[in-house]
Amino acid sequence: MNLWILPVLAFIILFISTLVFLASRFKRCPSDEILVVYGRVGEGQSANCIHGGGVMVWPLIQDYAFISLTPMTISIPLQNALSLQNIRINVPSTFTVGISTEPGIMTNAAERLLNQEKADIEEMAKEIIFGQLRLTVASLTIEQINQDRESFLDSIRKNVSPELNKIGLYLINVNITDITDDSSYISSIGKKAAAEAINQAKVDVAEQEKLGAIGESEATKAKEIRVAENIAEAEKGKKKAESERRIYVQDREAEAIAGENIAKANIADSRAELAVKQATAEQKGEVAKRVADVEIQKAQYKAEIERLNAEEVAKEEIEKKKVEIAAEAKAERTRREAKGEADAILLKYIAEADGIKRVLESKSSGYLSLVKGCNGDAKAAATLLMTEKIEDIVKLQVEAIRNLKIDKITVWDSGSGDGSGTTTSNFMAGLIKSLPPLHDVAGMAGIELPKYLGEISAEGNASVKKSPKSVQKKTETGEDEK
Repeated sequence: MNLWILPVLAFIILFISTLVFLASRFKRCPSDEILVVYGRVGEGQSANCIHGGGVMVWPLIQDYAFISLTPMTISIPLQNALSLQNIRINVPSTFTVGISTEPGIMTNAAERLLNQEKADIEEMAKEIIFGQLRLTVASLTIEQINQDRESFLDSIRKNVSPELNKIGLYLINVNITDITDDSSYISSIGKKAAAEAINQAKVDVAEQEKLGAIGESEATKAKEIRVAENIAEAEKGKKKAESERRIYVQDREAEAIAGENIAKANIADSRAELAVKQATAEQKGEVAKRVADVEIQKAQYKAEIERLNAEEVAKEEIEKKKVEIAAEAKAERTRREAKGEADAILLKYIAEADGIKRVLESKSSGYLSLVKGCNGDAKAAATLLMTEKIEDIVKLQVEAIRNLKIDKITVWDSGSGDGSGTTTSNFMAGLIKSLPPLHDVAGMAGIELPKYLGEISAEGNASVKKSPKSVQKKTETGEDEK
């Protein structure tokens, strides 16, 4: 008895456990969310998106997540958007977006928005809306944006919706609060429309007054004609009565003839009166017509003046903006040119300072090497440098007197009595002595020249030592030659 009860109990327990497991893995999707099952969901699919109903989520090979369908309201404070007329306007608006439940767009949402925070999704949508809204404004004029709001909203939907669908969102509603511009172009359009409406109203009033005057004159004319017709009918009746009376009262023929004549006179008077009244009515109608025409022309004149004023104001505003933009561009160019020139001057001075520094460093290095070559004797190094410059100094001394321009010299020289030479020779010797001797120049620099360059005699002249190779030769004339 107990042997067969155990398997039955085990089967029942297994069956209940299976039912509990399957029930725990069956996931139901609420109406305000999307159930995204990912993992091994089918060939070529990244996720299985379900809106409403439920699905079995198998363990280990599948998992699931939910995406909320709650709409998101995004404020778009678009500023300085450039319109088709190159006029910048402000288009503050509010966009309401949400996750789409269409199959293809739901897949995009599962691929791009799953596990994203609401703030991140709103920021992503905001960037897309900003770009597409600017593109829409740039393709329309101010009049198309301001006057035909329905077409403007349709253009926004056409540009924004496809871009939002790419990330799994769709556009629910667009609300444009108010459109403004810094140049007051939109307010000018409103003033122009108001002026046109007022002028049109004035024209309509004048037209109605004209029609009223014409109707009144026609009614008066009809009234007078009807009165005249009634009088004529009465006269006809009277004539008929008189005729019957003449038949019955033949003996009073003369009296009947007189009555007939009176009736004819009365008829003539009535006709004259009727003609006068008709002329008066026509005159009043013509006067009313002329007055109405004058009022219409006045209204048209005022309307044309208002229209021309509005156009002139708009042109002046546009020219003002152009002048301001040109002045700002010129000022910016001047600032940049001045900055460029200042940078160039600064770089030039930096380069010159760097060059001078390098030259000084090179000279310092050379002088240091020269002193080291002279075993640290700075005076000997200076003497060597001075010796190198002697040739240049001699050249400068020669140049000092070589370029003297003496066109003509007349010398009357009788010689000197003391036997020291002629006056002319003394002048030339004094000219040569006026140049600073080499030893004096070196002494001023604090340098003593070597002995082989000569010495300073007691008279202050340098006595040059003769070279061993220097000999005196006798010329054929008997003069000495070095």
